[in-house]
Amino acid sequence: MCRPFVEPIFFVPMNLDTETLRKIAHLSRLELAEEDEQKMKDSLSSIITWVEKLSELDTTGVAPLTHLTQEINAWREDVVANILPREQGLQNAPLHDGLFFRVPKVI
Repeated sequence: MCRPFVEPIFFVPMNLDTETLRKIAHLSRLELAEEDEQKMKDSLSSIITWVEKLSELDTTGVAPLTHLTQEINAWREDVVANILPREQGLQNAPLHDGLFFRVPKVI
């Protein structure tokens, strides 16, 4: 079920400061050197400015796009099969316990 489209009442331009850039980098798991921060701020600011420009368009009467095409998924039955033996699937894993992949805990 799609949520109904609500026209925004107003648009608040985003101010991209160093703290916001560092938070975005952290959430994106990017390591930015201090000398690269200004270049990245300028780049992201130009992208944000371009997106803000889109808010100037009159979209009255334009339905929101929920799908790019009119195609419908062709579903298939789920069939359990041993396509890849467990040992073969785990052989290139950097860490496993013989049954499962071992990965760092994510909280």
